[in-house]
Amino acid sequence: MTVSPEDAVMKLADGFEEASFEQWRELAAGVLNKRRPEGHQLSGAEAEARLSTELPGEITVRPLYRPGDPAPSLGLPGTMPFTRGNGPRPRLQPWDVRQLVESPDAAAARRAVLTDLDQGATSTWVQVGDGYVEPTELSSVLEGVMLDLAPVAVSSLGDQREAAEALLAVLERADQLAQGSNLGLDPIGQAAATGDPADLAGLTPFVRRGLALDGVRALVCDARVYHDAGATDVEEIALAAATGVAYARALEADGVDVADAFAQVEMRVAATVDQFATIAKLRALRRVWARVGELAGVPEPARGARVHAVTSARMLTATDPWVNVLRGTIACFAAAAGGAESITVLPYDTPLGLPDSFSRRLARNTHHLLALESHVAVVADPAGGSWYVEELTDEMARRAWTRLGEIDSAGGVAALLADGTLARHLEASWRERLRGLSDRSIPLTGTSTFPLAGETLLTRQPRPGRAEEPGGLPVHRDGEVFEALRARSAAAQEPPTVLLVSPGARRDFGARQMWASNLLGVAGISVSTAEEVDPAGAGAALRESGTTVAMIATSAAVNAEVGADVVAALREAGAHLVVLAGRAEELGEGSPADLAVSEGVDVVDVLSRLLDRLGCPSRPGSQASASGSEASASGESTTDEGAAR
Repeated sequence: MTVSPEDAVMKLADGFEEASFEQWRELAAGVLNKRRPEGHQLSGAEAEARLSTELPGEITVRPLYRPGDPAPSLGLPGTMPFTRGNGPRPRLQPWDVRQLVESPDAAAARRAVLTDLDQGATSTWVQVGDGYVEPTELSSVLEGVMLDLAPVAVSSLGDQREAAEALLAVLERADQLAQGSNLGLDPIGQAAATGDPADLAGLTPFVRRGLALDGVRALVCDARVYHDAGATDVEEIALAAATGVAYARALEADGVDVADAFAQVEMRVAATVDQFATIAKLRALRRVWARVGELAGVPEPARGARVHAVTSARMLTATDPWVNVLRGTIACFAAAAGGAESITVLPYDTPLGLPDSFSRRLARNTHHLLALESHVAVVADPAGGSWYVEELTDEMARRAWTRLGEIDSAGGVAALLADGTLARHLEASWRERLRGLSDRSIPLTGTSTFPLAGETLLTRQPRPGRAEEPGGLPVHRDGEVFEALRARSAAAQEPPTVLLVSPGARRDFGARQMWASNLLGVAGISVSTAEEVDPAGAGAALRESGTTVAMIATSAAVNAEVGADVVAALREAGAHLVVLAGRAEELGEGSPADLAVSEGVDVVDVLSRLLDRLGCPSRPGSQASASGSEASASGESTTDEGAAR
């Protein structure tokens, strides 16, 4: 019997009444209202607003989406607007596994390149100059590489043109080349990193030689320099596209056909642990770049952007670096689902120096786990059709297009870099992100939350790259402010210690004691505990502890009953600073505690003050908290709407 395709589809909604959008909102409100008292119940609209999230770049993520919401036409992979990618992917090798090689030694670099390609990488990406292998050594580094199978990309900060010449010398000797090599020329990115003027002259000869080799690109728009300086996803899209526009215009003015100019550009962006934002970013970037190509008169087949996604260095932490394995996996998944042609997973120990062989192997195998075992790329654009992803893509694309117009009207990226406007804009974005990091609304597992107690940092060979350029954009990492706190504790002559005082029964103090202990652990502050104590017992425990700083961690009810007496006993015993894990009003009017901390507080500021009081030396160059406060903890109280857990 023949079954029609329509009859073969299982209709999961059959037999159920269609729920309205208002009904879904009421269901969401019902969940939020379970613990809310009478008279404080939320309506459906209020519940939706409460569950909405603001992403950087003024993008709102809503809890509910519906087919009635506006969304652009999906299109098909390989056609305008290229949102869905450049076409179907090979099943056995859905994306290019591009492994980064950083080494100051040519022989070690050659071994790393050959090992990578032998054990799963499909292309190599070599860092050249600035303390890494010299351009003159590149041919020996690539000796033994089968260029007909493995593309080669190079990057350099101070020696871009020398590195490009060195790679061309290797490629031009080959009988046959695999598609996808890149000469790494990015003069605007170089200007962003160094503060030097952007020099776009002399690109055409490299482009023409790249075109002659077929499949070799000369230019890369590396937006990671802006990402590392604090750019939002929208800003990263706009700056990548604006850089590409600048290169295309310079080449066209020098006689290069605009379609050929487009073909010579590769987009390089950061993939982060925010998987949906990364998926939408890659989709929006292709849409924006395709629109640029359409307006420039580029034939439709040539408008698709080639995207190289690199897992974000900004998101990696030096503390508890094993969590970076999870971050890299999520980012790689997002880059694959977003349709990147090439993906680089940075090894988990990247923030500590040069990665070792094990971390590099783990980075390579992350690709294969996702591609060959999890099959994340078997379906083209797997997130396509999700109203959440489609609306997020649409909003990112529209905002990036607006920002691209602003950049173009101001004279382009190079002009904004030269007059410092872009640096100030990115600094404001970073300060906004730093506020979220500092109050842990942007949590960093193992660093700002759930720190690994007693951790000994891994050691790696120092990275030889030159120091941050005084005129270039800063390089940030999300974990740097917390790592600075740990460094202060490690530099102290004696381990800084706080007495954690928990009156009442364990059912009263268990949750807050754990919260407070984790909070102190973020700065590497040791904890001694005094549990189920009365005020006299708290004072005795402080005398025995050898510290003069105490934190009270118990329930609000116990604080109301004996909290003020405990504070008094601690002061009489010699406490110089008494901190309450909770809200100040729990101790009554005129709270006797010096400092009250709860979820949502500026953790970096609070812990900096504690380290000051504990006598830990300041670390030169350490970052201040987002608030920039340098006030003493003495006599001050910091409270927040949310109670400590």
